[in-house]
Amino acid sequence: MKISIIGTGRIGRILAQQLTEHEIFLGSRDGENGARIGSELGVQGGSIVDAAQWCEVCIFAFPWFAFTDVERAVGDLLDGKIIIDPINPLRSTGSLAIGHKWSAGEEVARRFHRSGVVKAFNHIYYTHFADPVFNGQAATVLYCSNDDKAKAVAAQLAREMGFDAVDAGPIKNARLLEPYAVLWMQLAFTTQHDVELAFRLIGRNR
Repeated sequence: MKISIIGTGRIGRILAQQLTEHEIFLGSRDGENGARIGSELGVQGGSIVDAAQWCEVCIFAFPWFAFTDVERAVGDLLDGKIIIDPINPLRSTGSLAIGHKWSAGEEVARRFHRSGVVKAFNHIYYTHFADPVFNGQAATVLYCSNDDKAKAVAAQLAREMGFDAVDAGPIKNARLLEPYAVLWMQLAFTTQHDVELAFRLIGRNR
């Protein structure tokens, strides 16, 4: 699978290192920076436009405030492709800029309506992509989408990295998954817990 990751921060870099069963392209607003970081990680790299043109699947690994700029840059280059959206629409205070009645996932799906958009990985701390097992149990990745193919790809990538993958329904349920990520942040950074914490869905018949 040809997977582009747009964003060269912590999430983008660690995903590039973990998705080793696939061809990876790392996209940056600065194409030279993307190429340099890609080379350091042993993957291809370049600009956001290069990344959007090249891929079959695109992972948005950038902050919410950059979304409009990325959308303008890639235009219709992601039409017919799959977009994995792990973005949490956070304010600088850590609260949600939108939520409950609308979500970043739905906004991505609205603006890229010719793509298969799946909300996934937004409640996973970046270090857990490299180590998803806690006390012998894989952390759960919940994903939601109106597109069955996008769901299948998100589930496949989650399982390849060692996560438990669970279908959380249609894209409107991103309204629930994004506050779920904020709950994780509160537990990890505000209470007595720390970042070595993940959610696991347990069912009697799973």
